[in-house]
Amino acid sequence: MATDFEHYFTAQPASDADLREAHVMLGGREVEVVVASGIFSPGGIDRGTAVLLAHVPPPPATGTFLDLGCGWGPIALTLAMQAPDAEIWAVDVNERALDLLRRNAIRLGAERITAVTPGDLAPEVRFDLIWSNPPIRIGKAALHALLEQWLPRLAPGGTAYLVVAKQLGADSLHRWLAETFPALAVSRFANDKGFRILRVSAP
Repeated sequence: MATDFEHYFTAQPASDADLREAHVMLGGREVEVVVASGIFSPGGIDRGTAVLLAHVPPPPATGTFLDLGCGWGPIALTLAMQAPDAEIWAVDVNERALDLLRRNAIRLGAERITAVTPGDLAPEVRFDLIWSNPPIRIGKAALHALLEQWLPRLAPGGTAYLVVAKQLGADSLHRWLAETFPALAVSRFANDKGFRILRVSAP
């Protein structure tokens, strides 16, 4: 039987027979995407991501953006639909999720999305915007290590928006972020349906 954590581990790309279509709302319109088992939220858009997408301000028209923990791609695809001239990186450890996002990007004509594993993104790349539903269930130590790796890569003036369930430690994560990154401004941006959206801004 699959565990709650199965979708955080590397999975092989799905075969064509594994794929199924889902109709979802992204960027204010209904689109058809492909999903598969073995990834996070294989049935569509999860509640946390939906809260994030409902509350974050529109992205800038241009820049370099990051979807951290992209899954099949609802965040990266939304960024591409709202800012078609931006360069968008989508990062996940799950090869199946990355394959699905690449397929979905082709379907929606999102040519400026690059879906990669963490080690395949050059360390010198900096981000003007990060949108993320981070993988809380990997555990506190692993989550902290993940954020310590990526938040320092905000460009000057860049901003990250992270959605976290209150019951899964959003407030304690808020405190940890403020203590760990004193050079960054950390605040609660929104609160909805049991989720917090945390904003982290670089000077």
